[in-house]
Amino acid sequence: MAWAGVWASAVVAILFIVFLLQNTTGAKISFLGLHGTLPLAVALLIALVAGILLTLVVGTARITQLRLLARRRR
Repeated sequence: MAWAGVWASAVVAILFIVFLLQNTTGAKISFLGLHGTLPLAVALLIALVAGILLTLVVGTARITQLRLLARRRR
């Protein structure tokens, strides 16, 4: 199973590198009064990381809330 995970990770990494190389066109970015131009792939990567972090924060808060509720019911 470990080798399957390694191979899957390698394939995803290669696909990600191809994606980055194909999406180098500039994209205009405006956020909270800041303006700039980034390569499209970098802008999408930043959006991906922000989405993951937001999901982790909300998920952690919900799990904590459920654990506290379970403790109170004991």
